Amino acid sequence: MTESQLVQNTSTPRTRSSLAEDLRQLGLLEGDRVIVHTSLSSLGWVCGGAVTVIQALMDVITSHGTLIMPTQSPTLSDPVHWEAPPVPEEWHPIIRAEMPAYDPATTPTQGMGQVAEIFRSWPGTLRSSHPKVSFAAWGKGAEEVVALHSLDNSMGEESPLAYLYKGNAAVLLLGADYDTNTSFHLAEYRVNYAPRIEEGAPVIEGGKRVWKTYTDLDHQTHLFSELGKSFESECRVYSGKVGSAKTRLFSQRDAVDYASRWLKSYSGSCFSKE
Repeated sequence: MTESQLVQNTSTPRTRSSLAEDLRQLGLLEGDRVIVHTSLSSLGWVCGGAVTVIQALMDVITSHGTLIMPTQSPTLSDPVHWEAPPVPEEWHPIIRAEMPAYDPATTPTQGMGQVAEIFRSWPGTLRSSHPKVSFAAWGKGAEEVVALHSLDNSMGEESPLAYLYKGNAAVLLLGADYDTNTSFHLAEYRVNYAPRIEEGAPVIEGGKRVWKTYTDLDHQTHLFSELGKSFESECRVYSGKVGSAKTRLFSQRDAVDYASRWLKSYSGSCFSKE
């Protein structure tokens, strides 16, 4: 959507104070630990754009809370798995040899939206070590959130998602839908739902760039919209408008526990879960 279209479709400018008030009305509180997924354009025309959204979130939870966002860089991966678009097979060795190594300070997000991209380098924000599916955190306990992020099983039991589950964090879908809810991935590991694949990425090890291979699940994100609708029909989800955006706030633990049960009973899989 163009900026002109955003202006035409917005009744009044969305501001730092108005967004903060909407978030409070939804149920976000000072001191909350919350994983946020955002769609900036869904909010309407925002005075200050992504920076305003981040400031509003921080105003509500304050430094006593913790703000977390996924800051993924999916092309830091083995090109053999690339589909959108694929690249010629003869390019694969060149890509593996020449792709810049992951650097938490400089590697940009990809496909995560403007808010996450600006948040990853926000003053005081820390970012986890995984080259493909990193998370960034700001506020109280940010160091602990990002401290452990295993290369293997990237969103499993040694990841920020599992740490946040133990701390009973919340999830905020700010204009985003359930297909963006990374917390559902934790359930995939807990029920061994998806097939395993070999992945790879360039990282810095011992001061040198190396290509590291690791094993992971072939995440079934295409199921998350259906899963989310089922979750919302049976569990407590606070919903409302933040700016123009349909927004949902819910317990991450509830979502992961529900997803684990749902995936166990889901019959649409085309592979063995043994």
